Amino acid sequence: MIRCVRLSTGSDGASHVEVGRLDMAPGRNADLVSAAMAAAHVTVEETAGGGSLAWHTAPVRQLVVTLSGDLSFSTRDGEEFALRPGDVLLAEDVSGSGHQWQLQGADPWRRMYVVLAPDTEVPFVRD
Repeated sequence: MIRCVRLSTGSDGASHVEVGRLDMAPGRNADLVSAAMAAAHVTVEETAGGGSLAWHTAPVRQLVVTLSGDLSFSTRDGEEFALRPGDVLLAEDVSGSGHQWQLQGADPWRRMYVVLAPDTEVPFVRD
Protein backbone atom coordinates (compact mmCIF):
# COMPACT_ATOMS: atom_id res chain seq x y z
CA MET A 1 0.00 0.00 0.00
CA ILE A 2 1.26 3.46 -0.87
CA ARG A 3 -0.12 6.12 1.46
CA CYS A 4 -1.58 9.13 -0.33
CA VAL A 5 -2.88 12.37 1.20
CA ARG A 6 -5.19 14.48 -0.93
CA LEU A 7 -5.37 18.26 -0.47
CA SER A 8 -8.31 19.78 -2.33
CA THR A 9 -10.39 22.94 -2.26
CA GLY A 10 -13.91 22.46 -0.97
CA SER A 11 -17.06 24.37 -1.93
CA ASP A 12 -16.33 26.57 1.11
CA GLY A 13 -13.08 27.80 -0.53
CA ALA A 14 -10.94 26.11 2.12
CA SER A 15 -8.27 23.46 1.66
CA HIS A 16 -9.30 20.06 3.02
CA VAL A 17 -7.39 16.86 3.76
CA GLU A 18 -8.31 13.28 2.91
CA VAL A 19 -5.99 10.44 3.91
CA GLY A 20 -6.01 7.33 1.77
CA ARG A 21 -3.88 5.32 -0.58
CA LEU A 22 -3.19 4.79 -4.24
CA ASP A 23 -5.36 2.01 -5.66
CA MET A 24 -3.18 -0.79 -6.97
CA ALA A 25 -3.91 -4.18 -8.48
CA PRO A 26 -1.77 -7.26 -9.11
CA GLY A 27 0.56 -6.81 -12.06
CA ARG A 28 3.46 -8.71 -13.57
CA ASN A 29 5.91 -10.54 -11.32
CA ALA A 30 3.37 -10.44 -8.45
CA ASP A 31 3.95 -6.66 -8.09
CA LEU A 32 1.14 -4.25 -7.29
CA VAL A 33 0.61 -1.62 -10.01
CA SER A 34 -1.55 1.50 -10.26
CA ALA A 35 -3.37 2.64 -13.36
CA ALA A 36 -1.23 4.75 -15.71
CA MET A 37 -1.29 8.51 -15.07
CA ALA A 38 -0.29 11.07 -17.70
CA ALA A 39 2.25 13.67 -16.58
CA ALA A 40 3.18 17.01 -18.13
CA HIS A 41 6.63 17.12 -16.51
CA VAL A 42 8.64 16.02 -13.49
CA THR A 43 11.09 17.95 -11.30
CA VAL A 44 13.05 17.13 -8.15
CA GLU A 45 13.65 19.59 -5.29
CA GLU A 46 15.45 19.65 -1.96
CA THR A 47 14.80 21.93 1.03
CA ALA A 48 17.35 22.06 3.86
CA GLY A 49 16.39 20.73 7.28
CA GLY A 50 14.30 23.14 9.34
CA GLY A 51 12.68 24.63 6.23
CA SER A 52 9.08 25.74 6.02
CA LEU A 53 6.67 27.44 3.64
CA ALA A 54 3.92 29.79 4.84
CA TRP A 55 0.35 29.82 3.50
CA HIS A 56 0.11 28.95 -0.18
CA THR A 57 -1.93 26.93 -2.65
CA ALA A 58 -0.57 24.31 -5.00
CA PRO A 59 0.72 26.04 -8.16
CA VAL A 60 -0.72 23.23 -10.34
CA ARG A 61 -2.44 19.89 -9.83
CA GLN A 62 0.41 17.55 -8.98
CA LEU A 63 1.71 14.54 -7.11
CA VAL A 64 4.48 15.25 -4.60
CA VAL A 65 6.48 12.11 -3.75
CA THR A 66 8.49 12.45 -0.54
CA LEU A 67 11.89 10.78 -0.89
CA SER A 68 13.35 11.94 2.45
CA GLY A 69 12.33 14.17 5.33
CA ASP A 70 9.42 14.33 7.75
CA LEU A 71 6.93 17.17 7.44
CA SER A 72 3.89 18.50 9.20
CA PHE A 73 1.19 20.21 7.14
CA SER A 74 -1.81 22.25 8.24
CA THR A 75 -4.74 24.03 6.62
CA ARG A 76 -6.20 27.35 7.76
CA ASP A 77 -9.14 25.43 9.25
CA GLY A 78 -6.77 23.49 11.51
CA GLU A 79 -6.69 20.18 9.63
CA GLU A 80 -3.26 18.56 10.08
CA PHE A 81 -1.31 15.67 8.61
CA ALA A 82 2.26 14.42 8.35
CA LEU A 83 4.28 13.22 5.37
CA ARG A 84 7.11 10.74 5.63
CA PRO A 85 9.42 9.15 3.06
CA GLY A 86 7.40 7.05 0.62
CA ASP A 87 4.19 9.09 1.06
CA VAL A 88 2.50 10.76 -1.91
CA LEU A 89 0.71 14.09 -1.67
CA LEU A 90 -2.02 14.70 -4.25
CA ALA A 91 -2.04 18.51 -4.28
CA GLU A 92 -5.27 19.76 -5.84
CA ASP A 93 -5.88 22.90 -3.75
CA VAL A 94 -4.89 25.25 -6.57
CA SER A 95 -7.28 27.92 -5.26
CA GLY A 96 -8.76 28.89 -1.92
CA SER A 97 -7.25 29.30 1.54
CA GLY A 98 -4.27 26.96 1.05
CA HIS A 99 -1.94 25.11 3.38
CA GLN A 100 1.47 25.47 5.04
CA TRP A 101 4.25 23.03 5.92
CA GLN A 102 7.20 22.72 8.30
CA LEU A 103 10.08 20.25 8.15
CA GLN A 104 10.59 18.25 11.33
CA GLY A 105 14.15 17.46 12.38
CA ALA A 106 17.44 18.17 10.63
CA ASP A 107 16.97 16.02 7.51
CA PRO A 108 16.29 17.77 4.20
CA TRP A 109 13.01 17.33 2.33
CA ARG A 110 13.80 15.67 -0.96
CA ARG A 111 10.79 15.29 -3.22
CA MET A 112 9.68 14.67 -6.75
CA TYR A 113 6.96 16.81 -8.28
CA VAL A 114 4.89 15.07 -10.94
CA VAL A 115 2.76 17.71 -12.66
CA LEU A 116 -0.33 15.93 -13.90
CA ALA A 117 -1.54 16.33 -17.47
CA PRO A 118 -5.01 17.89 -17.80
CA ASP A 119 -7.91 15.55 -16.94
CA THR A 120 -5.58 12.87 -15.54
CA GLU A 121 -7.33 10.48 -13.19
CA VAL A 122 -5.40 9.64 -10.01
CA PRO A 123 -6.37 6.29 -8.45
CA PHE A 124 -6.86 7.79 -4.97
CA VAL A 125 -8.87 5.69 -2.50
CA ARG A 126 -9.95 7.25 0.78
CA ASP A 127 -9.34 5.13 3.90
